[in-house]
Amino acid sequence: MSLVLGLWLAAAVLVGLMWLVRLIAMVRVMRRRIVLGPDSHSSPLSEKPSLSVIVAAKDEEDNIESCVKSLLKQDYPDYELIIVDDRSSDRTPQLLQEMESQAGGKLRVITVESLKDGWFGKNNAMRVGIEASRGDWLCFSDADCEFICERTLTIAVGEMQHREADFLSITPMLETPTFWEKILQPVCALALIIWFLPERVNNPRRTTAYANGAFMMLRRACYEGIGGHDRVKTEVNEDIHMARFTKQEGYRLRVAENNGLYWTRMYSSFSIAMQGWSRIFYGSLGLPRRLATAFFMVGFFSFLTWPSALASAYGWSLASADVAWVWKLLTIEWGLAVMLMHLVIWRSYHPMRIPPIWSIFYWFGVCLTLIVLFRAFMRSLGAGSTTWRGTTYVGNRLVGNDAASPSSECKDDVTTPQTSAVKES
Repeated sequence: MSLVLGLWLAAAVLVGLMWLVRLIAMVRVMRRRIVLGPDSHSSPLSEKPSLSVIVAAKDEEDNIESCVKSLLKQDYPDYELIIVDDRSSDRTPQLLQEMESQAGGKLRVITVESLKDGWFGKNNAMRVGIEASRGDWLCFSDADCEFICERTLTIAVGEMQHREADFLSITPMLETPTFWEKILQPVCALALIIWFLPERVNNPRRTTAYANGAFMMLRRACYEGIGGHDRVKTEVNEDIHMARFTKQEGYRLRVAENNGLYWTRMYSSFSIAMQGWSRIFYGSLGLPRRLATAFFMVGFFSFLTWPSALASAYGWSLASADVAWVWKLLTIEWGLAVMLMHLVIWRSYHPMRIPPIWSIFYWFGVCLTLIVLFRAFMRSLGAGSTTWRGTTYVGNRLVGNDAASPSSECKDDVTTPQTSAVKES
């Protein structure tokens, strides 16, 4: 047996084992996953802490009404809703003013006029909202989320009490109406979940930490104990960094899925999705070696399977009798690797509520994911940038239209002693 065939056989064993490990991990995840739905925690709450719900909105005229109206319908007895309009240039401010005037005091709108020096946009907006809040617990969400269950806040509080958690993140149900969303989202999510298996996140003895900024609920003591947004003011993925600090400081972190609580559409166009996933991978993995590892794993373990299986079968058909057994063994090994790979892919589409038949486009999704990972890798080296909502980021530096704002001016559209005419130098 030649050295090339020996290495090829070793590669087949390695790739097959990797997909087997991922299949076992996925089966375990599916069995142990925590899924919250409208019927979860139906018993009365043991306590009802005051809750501040804070949402940052920048140019969200297409989403802000459904988000705010769904939050105003929540049945939790003691909560305030604070929306921070973060320098919007579209119709977001007008829509918020209209809803505020009709909300009967349940909604407060705070306007950020300019960015505070040394802060990224969303983190600065959240800081402003928190300074105006009064709840013992805090809940952060995004303006593109719609809460389809009126008990979502109640269920989240009940889950935190039941698990004795200090920080709870509930991952969103994703809307994927277009072709490219069904292609890109599953592959990117599959590449990311390798690093953040839920059972490790929920294990306090593990350092693995993850949170999704679409829904995060924290006890205020936990928020202050980890340093709040001051500690992540220049992070593009502040949610994951806050989750890491939660575990580092000894607080209890939990992550759960949802089925019927709220949903979101992550990205409305192909170009925005490519930029957004590049930002997510850079913010989540950060280090060049981790991004390079992710790139290698996605590329090597995906692209090598089918071509190798077909080449092995073709070689077996042409091989002489003395080496036919080698080619037969190669065909079997690569065939098993292909089977295991597609089992993993098929099962991964179900939790994202995308019909598994879309896995036939997996290879296209892999190509796009490799582009996203390469862009994130170049950015980690300081050789690339990401533009997000009109702001350009190079590494952890902010450049472009937000970079030159030395101060932040904020005004609360509802005059209160705590928040009227807030102005900071």
